Amino acid sequence: MIFLKTEDEIELLREANLLVGKTLAEVAKLIQPGITTGELDRVAEEFIRDHGAIPTFKGYPNQDGDPFPGSLCTSVNEQVVHGIPSDKVVLKEGDIVSVDCGTYINGFCGDSAYTFCVGEVAQDVKKLLKTTKEALYLGIENAVQGKRLGDIGFAIQQHCESNSFGVVREFVGHGIGKEMHEDPQVPNYGKRGYGTLLKRGLCIAIEPMITLGSRHIIMENDGWTVRTKDHKYAAHFEHSVAVNAGKADILSSFKFIEEVLGDKAI
Repeated sequence: MIFLKTEDEIELLREANLLVGKTLAEVAKLIQPGITTGELDRVAEEFIRDHGAIPTFKGYPNQDGDPFPGSLCTSVNEQVVHGIPSDKVVLKEGDIVSVDCGTYINGFCGDSAYTFCVGEVAQDVKKLLKTTKEALYLGIENAVQGKRLGDIGFAIQQHCESNSFGVVREFVGHGIGKEMHEDPQVPNYGKRGYGTLLKRGLCIAIEPMITLGSRHIIMENDGWTVRTKDHKYAAHFEHSVAVNAGKADILSSFKFIEEVLGDKAI
């Protein structure tokens, strides 16, 4: 069932999502060769809780009912999504890491993700990140009243595939509100003019998951981590948005991250 949000509810969603953006900025300050994803996770959880919120990912069950152990998903290089933070995972020069974060405060959820470079990365990998981020905003341009879900997916797919990148099919964006995952599902592929009609007050998380090589993926034995089948890098950017007339309202923000990164931002 799809729940359209009131203006007051959208403001509560914005509060949760801006906290995600500020949390990701705290993480951005630490990303460099030698840091562990476990340390990133501890800093994020402390920051979220210090601001009166709960990290929604921690304890979230997978399809087998196993709880996610971290407050962040930290997916390194060929990991697409849902990488588990660990003190055994040390970031090194040339890596990329997608950091996905969720918060729960005042009854509503925030959800956003950003893929970071660790030191200097290869040019083809930079292009992957840049294209994925561009695709996110092209998808958002189509999240307006009167369009359809397929318009969002088409815009993302067209941009990424025209740059010879793969578009993951098995994992998609989603509605967001009082629950982290609500209807509808928001694929990163689709046909113009097809799918659910977008109405004002619909709040969705749009999150392109794009690969440097084949789009095919594998689930690791931990029951969480998704990686590319060919071990080539993958990128992931995500915003939560509210559908509006004329222009989507982006509830999350990369502004805080990009203030930290400066000219190193993608």
